[in-house]
Amino acid sequence: MDNNNEYANPLSERYASREMLSLFSPQYKFSTWRKLWCALAECEAELGLPIAKAQIAEMRANVDNIDFGAAREFEKQTRHDVMAHIRAFGAVCPAAMPIIHLGATSAFVGDNTDLIQTREGCRILIGRLARLIAALKKFALDNAGLATLGFTHFQPAQLTTVGKRACLWIYDLLMDFEELRRFESTLKFRGVKGTTGTQASFLNLFDGDHGKVKALDKNVARMMGFDSVFPVTGQTYTRKVDSQVSAILGGLAQSLHKFANDIRLLQHLKEIEEPFESGQVGSSAMAYKRNPMRSERLTALCRFIMSSAASPAMTAAEQWFERTLDDSANKRLVIPQTFLAADAALIIAANVCGGLVVYDKVIAKHINDELPFMATENIIMEAVKKGGDRQELHERIRVHSMEAGKRVKVDGEWNDLLERIAGDPAFGMTAGALAKLLDVTQFVGRAPEQVREFVEEHVDPALKTGAGYGLAAAEDLRV
Repeated sequence: MDNNNEYANPLSERYASREMLSLFSPQYKFSTWRKLWCALAECEAELGLPIAKAQIAEMRANVDNIDFGAAREFEKQTRHDVMAHIRAFGAVCPAAMPIIHLGATSAFVGDNTDLIQTREGCRILIGRLARLIAALKKFALDNAGLATLGFTHFQPAQLTTVGKRACLWIYDLLMDFEELRRFESTLKFRGVKGTTGTQASFLNLFDGDHGKVKALDKNVARMMGFDSVFPVTGQTYTRKVDSQVSAILGGLAQSLHKFANDIRLLQHLKEIEEPFESGQVGSSAMAYKRNPMRSERLTALCRFIMSSAASPAMTAAEQWFERTLDDSANKRLVIPQTFLAADAALIIAANVCGGLVVYDKVIAKHINDELPFMATENIIMEAVKKGGDRQELHERIRVHSMEAGKRVKVDGEWNDLLERIAGDPAFGMTAGALAKLLDVTQFVGRAPEQVREFVEEHVDPALKTGAGYGLAAAEDLRV
């Protein structure tokens, strides 16, 4: 039953997907603890410890049978979450109770579960990022040749194409995609390391047999889906791992924020708009408004992700010797919420990209307003070919440009630069000849070709590597 008298996290209620929420849920966390205890017992039995098959079967039968109320009561008594869940597990596994958590320390379940959640969270995000890149790829190809004003300093600059600009967004995201894939594919398991990372308790259990202790470490990791373990740890895996993944997600947020800001600016220019539903309200007072609310939400979430990335870095720097506990509360907050926010950001970005509306006539109007100025060098060169003096022509066109600019800015009239040049006998050019010099295809350079080459050489190969991660359900696209 909803409790409207208590704070509710917007990431859970409004933004993140069920998939990511499930990954960081208490059920997933504590059932994974139990799976780890099962794996530990099974591997210890295989290596000769006196653990019965019936005990392991009892544990496996109760992996998901968690009495959270009982666990909370045990934690009130013990002030220790792991001991509380050992007791709660033992209550439904009485035969196995003596061997649950045998030789392990709390970090065995806590840290290894954190690493499993981090890996699975990365896989969800890789799938979402692949879908986003695929949507932007289509948009880029569809608009590869559509000329548009380029902007530097948000001032009109040389022409580019709508598709080429989209490739700038894609390239940033490809960098994040590769970083996320590299991190996920090389992430190690903490494994079975004991209280200070020396494996002393396990060496004692196996009567000094170092080979069995090493085998236990690798076997448990393999059973939990990891190919390798950290070669050395203290009580915990190095918190640089949390810092690294937070930095990668912060980088992803930078890319998404830049993309969303560009869409917001383009929507102001009325050149490109994010999706706007038929019943959507832009303003409670100004009924005509079509605000870029999705892109604004995206920038808001990205700022949260970027700011959160600093906390794990400080936590990693603060750890003393083999461990301190000042990481725990911080990790519980930052890591899940960063993944949830990144999940939400990618859902929103995919939603925006799947419904972008391009207003090519507005784009053409903006080009026509500025292109005469940009074509001045071409006009001078053409006039020189006809026998004109380059320096004199440059001065004349400078004066004409200043007057045309004043007409646009001060008087609010159209740009009449071409009419002024056509009427100046020094140029010897008709309006028709000038119009030919303003063919936009002459001003976009290799932008259309760059789009197709970029997609073929870089985007498509990356998407092939991401195919194995799967794509999120279409229902997640609604924001």
